[in-house]
Amino acid sequence: MSAKGIFITGTDTGVGKTVVAAVIARLLRQRGIDVGVIKPVTSGCGEVDGRLVSEDAQLLCWAAGTDANDRDATPYLLREPLAPSMAAERDGIRIDFHTIKAAYDRLAARHDFVIVEGAGGLMVPLAGGLLIADLAAHLSLPLLVVARPNLGTINHTLLTTFAARQMGLTVKGVVINNYPVQPGPAEEYAPHLLGSLCGTAVLGVFPAREATDQQQLVAELAEVVGNHILTTFLLKEIGIA
Repeated sequence: MSAKGIFITGTDTGVGKTVVAAVIARLLRQRGIDVGVIKPVTSGCGEVDGRLVSEDAQLLCWAAGTDANDRDATPYLLREPLAPSMAAERDGIRIDFHTIKAAYDRLAARHDFVIVEGAGGLMVPLAGGLLIADLAAHLSLPLLVVARPNLGTINHTLLTTFAARQMGLTVKGVVINNYPVQPGPAEEYAPHLLGSLCGTAVLGVFPAREATDQQQLVAELAEVVGNHILTTFLLKEIGIA
């Protein structure tokens, strides 16, 4: 039996997809689930010891307890901090969905569950007119949408979930990330409005936290949300009983 999986996308760049994906990976691992992770395309990679490295993928692998050097976790590493299609062009690379699917299938054969983290939002171009949304469809995975809590998030999140459904994708739910300790009026109403308007449940509200590094942030968030009732619903919705 192949692994279950989820494709994590965002309403925009910088909403915290990697942190949310890593928290979920850590929660699954703590529950004894063998979880694999893959960041199919990373642009803006740094170079370490002569090779390109995805910091996002490294965080995901740390949270899942998997090998950060496994190339199946990072099929495409690109230098420039640009849209993947342009970064790939500058590196002389063409992003191939079949290569990504093969990497995903190998992970799925080794793990009980696979978390796929996209790049930016659903409309980010990858290659030849193909978008992140097309990659999610090619992998036949449902979506978990990561949204920000502040002014403008209603519009961005509704556009994302609407576009997903127009393209035949299943949206399992929304996670609001970086929710402030003292929310303003816009943040106070965001969870309710998103839950009532975007046609899917809000499955998590991850609080803003101060942390010295990303690993500490993920560990603290996993502890904070681990026993919350919403987390039970979140894991159930993405396929973990």
